Amino acid sequence: MATTQERRARLSIDVPREARRRVHIAAAKRDQSIRDYVWQAVEARLKHDLADEVASAGLVMLNERADPVLAALWDNPKDAAYDKR
Repeated sequence: MATTQERRARLSIDVPREARRRVHIAAAKRDQSIRDYVWQAVEARLKHDLADEVASAGLVMLNERADPVLAALWDNPKDAAYDKR
């Protein structure tokens, strides 16, 4: 079984002291470590910045098979006009 060290890679950045202080305060307000606070911020930014790539790669499919609620909404006479090509 892989250990935590084997599954992770280190990413280090240098920041101005004032920025580190602000991150420390913000993390403390959320009762988080700096590591967790920064990682959540990076994940949110990646999700936003890479949304188009993920969608175009077909990793996120929004269709009636993926979501039965959408199937119920889309399967009606009024929207049938959009099904014709």
